[in-house]
Amino acid sequence: MSDIAQPEPITVTVTFLDMERQPAFYPPLPYNRQIALLRTRAIPLHFYRYLLDRVGRKWNWVNALRLDDEELAAAIHAADRDIRVLYVDGAPAGFFDIKPARPEETEIAYFGMMEHATGQGLGRWFLGAAIAAAWSTGPQRVTVQTCTLDHPAALPLYQKMGFSPVAQATEVVHPMTLTDRSASVMRPAWK
Repeated sequence: MSDIAQPEPITVTVTFLDMERQPAFYPPLPYNRQIALLRTRAIPLHFYRYLLDRVGRKWNWVNALRLDDEELAAAIHAADRDIRVLYVDGAPAGFFDIKPARPEETEIAYFGMMEHATGQGLGRWFLGAAIAAAWSTGPQRVTVQTCTLDHPAALPLYQKMGFSPVAQATEVVHPMTLTDRSASVMRPAWK
């Protein structure tokens, strides 16, 4: 079956959330699990695109997939960028991307798990790890955003972990065809 037709744009409601105080405690690491959370150094572009695709395909995470190699490298290889990959039982299972926006603000730009890792009791701990990484940059507040295309549990989880909604906006997402998404993810490694 061909996916030549361009998917219709989708109107979404984006919710912007802030956390102005570091949590007093973080959820503990689940026990009896083989879990690793590794910070990347100069993450290869193809691996970052793979993570974006595997975590965000169902939720139409497409903005960074549309960047060319130079634009993506400039963004994710910035000295203050903190990208960590979650491994469960030795395989990639999710990632988060911490982006200090200004001295007083740090954004959790991406946060998510692959489908095989959901429903295993890892979400709260993993989000806690992302929040701790964001606060480690010394901001006055940590921000995150979610939209109506994201997992239905995303907004309630952010709020349970201490984020408060501060604004909403209507935006339009332009989904990628599977062919376009595959071309982005499978492009040759950047030199």
